[in-house]
Amino acid sequence: MSEQLSRPAAGQGGLVDDFSRTISYLRLSLTDRCNLRCLYCVTEDERLGAVAKLPHSELLSYEELLRVVRVAVAMGIVKLRLTGGEPLLRRDIMSFITRLASIDDLHDIRLTTNGVLLARYAEELLAAGIRKINISLDTLRPHRFAEITGHDCFDAVWQGIEKTLALGFAPVKLNMVVMRGINDDELLDFARLAHDTELQVRFIEFMPIGASSHWSQGAFMPADEIMARIEERFGPLIPMNRDKADGPARLFKLGEQAAGTLGFISPISHHFCDRCNRLRLTSEGRLRSCLLHDEEVDLKQVIRGGGSDSAVREALLTAIRNKPRGHQSIERLRGGGCHGRMSRIGG
Repeated sequence: MSEQLSRPAAGQGGLVDDFSRTISYLRLSLTDRCNLRCLYCVTEDERLGAVAKLPHSELLSYEELLRVVRVAVAMGIVKLRLTGGEPLLRRDIMSFITRLASIDDLHDIRLTTNGVLLARYAEELLAAGIRKINISLDTLRPHRFAEITGHDCFDAVWQGIEKTLALGFAPVKLNMVVMRGINDDELLDFARLAHDTELQVRFIEFMPIGASSHWSQGAFMPADEIMARIEERFGPLIPMNRDKADGPARLFKLGEQAAGTLGFISPISHHFCDRCNRLRLTSEGRLRSCLLHDEEVDLKQVIRGGGSDSAVREALLTAIRNKPRGHQSIERLRGGGCHGRMSRIGG
């Protein structure tokens, strides 16, 4: 039987780590499976389909995930993001989201997707309680999309974007990983989207994450350079106030008449570690307190070993205690560090 865990009282600050950061955000990777093979996310073997995926039995079940979320919310987690791999590939995902939405005190459930299945499921997602969507899209050119992702399905992704906007999802965020020499010639095209539509277009620095062999310093472009290119064409960007729930992006408008916004996420050139508020639960059931550090807590072992809710709570607290002050980006730029596969860590 689950033990009762009391929610932190108002004014206690919830979950606070050793560096005075309040941890309020949990990202759940629901599966390591993906219907794309993005060159910065997978190894060459994975891109060719040679790496075995986790057996379904190695994933946390929906019942196990719901239990973890209930404990985490009782401890002070208020924001949840569903990621993958591609989360919409997991069977009965809509039923799971509906059950998540019924958890008391959890009012902010978000989804990150590559968009391939989004048009098919958008209405069901809305009905299940999702209002906030992040869509990974690194090019607006169908041929280049196939080169970057390994699949020719740009049109399906674009249909998904259009449908979420038409249905009233907000915010709808497009995440573009900027890679010099690969897609940086599209910066202005993406910026125009943030002027003409209600999208929040977010430019993300190319990070050395996971075991991908495709990262190189030559492909890295700092956010300041990205911003300078946009301002050279469109003039000074108008800064916007950040809400705590907005995450690490620095937000701007492309002029007073812009319908949407621009975001710049710069984990390498401008650390935001001092305000990082998140934990990750990988598709293998491991708690990870920093994307760029490989230290993990095996939560699945706790659960399947018969651990009580208090043991789950202690595992979450251990992960928070393990959260580093910051990542060592210089070492990673030189080839050190994060070796877990991104498809299992969670985007």
